Amino acid sequence: MITLAQLAEDPHPHLARLRGTAPVAWLAALGGWMVTSRAPALAVMRDAQTFTVDDPRFTTARITGPSMLSLDGAEHARHREPFTDPFRPAAVRDSFADTVRHETDRLLDGLEGRGEAELRREFAGPLAARTMARALGLDGVPVDRVLSWYEAIVHCVHELTEGRPAGAEGPAAYAALREAVAATVDAGSPRSLLVTAARDLDLPDLAGNAAILLFGGIETTEAMITNLLFHLLHAPRRPAELRVEPELLDNAIEESLRLEPAAAVVDRYATRDVRLAGADIHRGDLVTVSLAAANRDPDVFPDPDRFDLRRPNSRQHLAFAHGPHYCLGAHLARLETRTALRACLDRLDGLRPDPDRPSTVRGLVFRKPPALWVRWDRRH
Repeated sequence: MITLAQLAEDPHPHLARLRGTAPVAWLAALGGWMVTSRAPALAVMRDAQTFTVDDPRFTTARITGPSMLSLDGAEHARHREPFTDPFRPAAVRDSFADTVRHETDRLLDGLEGRGEAELRREFAGPLAARTMARALGLDGVPVDRVLSWYEAIVHCVHELTEGRPAGAEGPAAYAALREAVAATVDAGSPRSLLVTAARDLDLPDLAGNAAILLFGGIETTEAMITNLLFHLLHAPRRPAELRVEPELLDNAIEESLRLEPAAAVVDRYATRDVRLAGADIHRGDLVTVSLAAANRDPDVFPDPDRFDLRRPNSRQHLAFAHGPHYCLGAHLARLETRTALRACLDRLDGLRPDPDRPSTVRGLVFRKPPALWVRWDRRH
């Protein structure tokens, strides 16, 4: 029997065994079905009529209320559409490229002379938080406060996922965020996504979607940067390869996303009885798609556990989900990760893991190293 602890610590061998026996299997620990192969994973995420997020058990909605993440159909479109255009590739480049580069350099300016750092909390997290705060128009809110809201909401989701009470910290963080959203809309900054979206959404809807954008924008990007650095630094020749062949950088990002997606699973709920990959799923059943498992499906990705900078189909991963709930901020997350990695390789000579403080990727829903301690050679 597979336990939640096993899925949090090192899920990949357990998921591979599941996939080899039944690509859609009932897991007692989850109280639902686990989808571990890419084809049925795509089928579930594409079919929002049969496999919905709109269910009272959906964990994030229990904290933030309805949002684009927890609605389907016309209501999902109403919540999502006001935010769509600003996250298209050209708009992301025009609005964020200079800001992300400046913030990356500012953070590394504070670290470079030390010769060591914990890059998740001192670099990746602040970069993601400041970028999302700027996008939402929360520039007046200290980045530490934005990160504290995000961490409280993530912790609350984690507790609910593992069947424990949510506690008061998450709802309190959401209440504080809602106040900041109201103040931002009142201030009327023309470059705030919230001010623009307020033409179509009222305050409760705005606050719910702001929480989702903040939550997704920080979690996805922080984990992308941290996981990518982890993978590269634990394959010692890889950073040197990227310096010689910088054109491989984008594929390195996609390959890291494939190996360890920031969100390992997405939940859906069956709206009718349905048969999927040999499994008889009943109306109301929880159906959890393991993006981590689908991304290592050997029928699609040969030698799936290997980090391969030259893998030709790395971009076929499902780390940003698929279908109507494909990650809205995927282009921004890629821009931040690309900028961050390039700057680290350029400025931190001899970047390597700290042997005295080893790291490992872990997490049931959100997977990344809790800390990534590194060293580099200080310039004199």
